Amino acid sequence: MNSQQMYEHLKNLVGNMVPDGEIRYKAELAVEINRLKTERNAVILGHNYMEPILYHAISDFIGDSLELSRKAAATDKDVIVFCGVKFMAETAKILNPTKTVLLPSDAGCSLAASITAKDVRDLKARFPGVPVVTYVNTYADVKAESDICCTSGNAVAVVESLGAQTIIFLPDEFLASNVARETGKHIIFPSLTKPTVPDSQLDYQMIGWKGRCEVHEKYTVEDIRTIREQYPDVLILAHPECSPEVTAASDFSGSTMAMIRYVENTHAPHYLLLTECSMGDNIAAANPEKNMLRLCMVRCPHMNQITMENTLKSLKQNKIKIEVPEEIRVKAVRAVERMIAIG
Repeated sequence: MNSQQMYEHLKNLVGNMVPDGEIRYKAELAVEINRLKTERNAVILGHNYMEPILYHAISDFIGDSLELSRKAAATDKDVIVFCGVKFMAETAKILNPTKTVLLPSDAGCSLAASITAKDVRDLKARFPGVPVVTYVNTYADVKAESDICCTSGNAVAVVESLGAQTIIFLPDEFLASNVARETGKHIIFPSLTKPTVPDSQLDYQMIGWKGRCEVHEKYTVEDIRTIREQYPDVLILAHPECSPEVTAASDFSGSTMAMIRYVENTHAPHYLLLTECSMGDNIAAANPEKNMLRLCMVRCPHMNQITMENTLKSLKQNKIKIEVPEEIRVKAVRAVERMIAIG
């Protein structure tokens, strides 16, 4: 596809939301990225939170963490360019250690940064023998301390697969609370200081952690109430990283892929997604007949670091190259592969 063809393709997809000058400029970048991708035998994985032109013009595979983990594990390409954040690129390297894994920018994650491997070891010492479920939105050393990973899409299935009376579920406070509600477990968030009541005297079936996504924690029930007053016929979808109060007040709660499928397979006068707002733009571009409302109070500052420009630079300069120490990788891969097997 040459620059003019790429421009026309993108104009048709995102012409109602992206200025023409930006489309022309990024069409040229897309053609160069796709040329280099072929030259280097590379694959580009684009997370659902990527901006629309990157998402639609250069990504070979698009999806949520689970879907892209599967693609990373199965690829026969020499180079994996992960258009997402660091923990996602680490997961790709964990699953495919012989490949070169590139991350266009050193994009972190507030949730992944909320817990360390030492924190997990301390919890395991405090609650011996209790299996640890770790959200995939964590760094490799935390995964290495876990029994199994999960995504927002398969968290309930992962917890139920263990058949355990008690679970440690880390690190997202809201996802853990939503999973506890769905599985009928009573959750506690133990104090990091010396507890006033011994753990043995507490009533719980799930042990959580006070980590949060800095985007999803912003959405409130008041936001939902305000939108419903203006658009009574709106269908509201919330990511499980939103608070339990927000997910309960919404019409549907699910992973990013589940939300995409829900919009595709339903008919409503208006839709509102309570998640990173680039995803709403991507759905709107792919489904122009759907009326997507916007409630973009905050963009993920980390996802927003991944651009067409630094993706091109990454392919040209082999930056940023992701490495995972082998002693951590071999422990983490067991937890990640168990997650993928459950699906």
